[in-house]
Amino acid sequence: MTKLLDQIQKTNDIRKIPAEDLPELAEEIREFLVNKVSVTGGHLASNLGTVELTMALHLTLDLPKDKIIWDVGHQSYTHKILTGRKDGFENLRQFGGMSGFPKRAESDCDAFDTGHSSTSISAALGMVHARQLRGENNTIVAVIGDGSITGGLAYEAMNNVSKLTSNLIIILNDNNMSISENVGGISTYLNDIRTSSGYIHLRDKVYYSINDNLPGVVRGIRKTKNSLKQLMVPGMYFEQMGITYLGPVDGHNIRAMQRAIERAKHVNKAVLIHVCTKKGKGYTPAEKHPSRFHGTSPFEIETGLPKNPKKKAAYTDVFSTVMIKLAQRDPKIVAITAAMADGVGLKRYRNIYPDRFFDVGIAEGHAVTFAAGLAAGGMKPVVAIYSTFLQRAYDQIVHDVCMQNLPVIFAIDRAGLVGEDGETHQGVFDLSYLSTIPNLTVMAPKNKWELSDMLKFAVAQGTPCAIRYPRGEAYDGLREYREKIALGQAEVIFEESGILLYAIGSMVKTAEEVHARLAELGIPSSLVNARFVTPDEALLDRMLPAHSLLVTMEENVFSGGFGEHVIACAQRNDWKCDILPVAVPDRFIEHGAPAKLKEKYGIDAEHIAAKILERTGRA
Repeated sequence: MTKLLDQIQKTNDIRKIPAEDLPELAEEIREFLVNKVSVTGGHLASNLGTVELTMALHLTLDLPKDKIIWDVGHQSYTHKILTGRKDGFENLRQFGGMSGFPKRAESDCDAFDTGHSSTSISAALGMVHARQLRGENNTIVAVIGDGSITGGLAYEAMNNVSKLTSNLIIILNDNNMSISENVGGISTYLNDIRTSSGYIHLRDKVYYSINDNLPGVVRGIRKTKNSLKQLMVPGMYFEQMGITYLGPVDGHNIRAMQRAIERAKHVNKAVLIHVCTKKGKGYTPAEKHPSRFHGTSPFEIETGLPKNPKKKAAYTDVFSTVMIKLAQRDPKIVAITAAMADGVGLKRYRNIYPDRFFDVGIAEGHAVTFAAGLAAGGMKPVVAIYSTFLQRAYDQIVHDVCMQNLPVIFAIDRAGLVGEDGETHQGVFDLSYLSTIPNLTVMAPKNKWELSDMLKFAVAQGTPCAIRYPRGEAYDGLREYREKIALGQAEVIFEESGILLYAIGSMVKTAEEVHARLAELGIPSSLVNARFVTPDEALLDRMLPAHSLLVTMEENVFSGGFGEHVIACAQRNDWKCDILPVAVPDRFIEHGAPAKLKEKYGIDAEHIAAKILERTGRA
């Protein structure tokens, strides 16, 4: 460990570092991040880009009294280092280790749990009003990126922020220069004038004096001032919303950011500091390929290449290939993503069919209603979104797609336990929140071949359809079982007697393992691939008389999920059968490798087999 970083043991220790040594500390932090993330994996490019920004915040704020709300939170690694948590990087995002996102339970310097985007300004505004009601005077800062600010929630918050009469600092971390170019001396000069306490006091005094006696003059002055601002101030969009704009500021110049933050603290309204940074700064592979190093697996530092490159296609890859083939055959097929073209596998599609590809930014609700409009206009839209992010568009799925019975297909990636990103990213609620919606057909494939078949089925169906599939390597077993998909019908894989394993999606592979374990013990069992979240009543009615125990298996919470639907179905039909539901517990699941989480919560093959033996009195 290097000397300067050794001095950072707890919150506010950075203030002990001499100003002339701060650039060296920044480089030590970058080296530390690259070394640690290369071993554990994690969000690298975003953190490398915000090292100096975070240092400036810690130098100007008094934590934990003052509050920083990190939008998404994937850029908070330096914050964790500066609050005494650098030892936690040994087990970053590992089961039982430190989270990759801010966690209030982890540190009193983490003001708000995050993981999804565009929430920071709303949360910060709530904290400001709480501060006012409690009569406190701490500083509250929201740090939001130029990507996150595309989300509608950020604009809803800014609409309310404009009414503030007390201080709130919003830092816009712009790593793509998406708002304006740096205008140099003029911007600095205007910032100095507009945020100095003397200027603000004089401005208000003159304004009220003239307004009381010569209101017409005030109107003329205001009109002239606004015209000049339009020409000279790069942040007029924010100014017109009632938010004072400072910047652009070099996000890698610690002193410049300290000055901007100190100025902003003296303004009794919302202030936006526009900070320009370089994503991946200091590590060449991340600078060249920031998207690849946004969320990375362990990699070789010298080359930036993965340590364990994947050998088999992931479900995302299968979706990507099938989408291109479907688009070749049908010009009405269009693809929509919410700022995740790479993540959901639509990069190749975008390159081949740019006119039929739409990236709407981080705006899932808009993506769904936009898709509804495309469908109403005669197209066949496929909306590819992670399970955890699709939750944000629930209202639009209900009202704009399903109520009108429009042919929108939801390709739901990262369904089930996704692992190291933890509570905010586990896709364990989709079967529950989707299965309650009329007109929506909800499916989950057992392997990569079935994902292909389900996409083709959904396109031909002409009604709302959702297909949820897991993260990672696509299962290629059970290939010989590829019965044609028919609406609402399950697929029988093994039919014996005694135990009926009724599994959906990724759990069919687990059920296959359970079937093999039971066979080794001489216990016969049948295996049915549910395919659809709605139970196949006709199939169950036929098969249950030969079975004493029905085991439902899903990688989703029990509440409102597949198993609960099967139990309700059994009650309606008065089936006399013992039912053992196997599901993710009804709680938020922490970070950790999926295999470890399945073992902990008893939904792996070994634990399921043990539960069956216990239930049947054979343990």
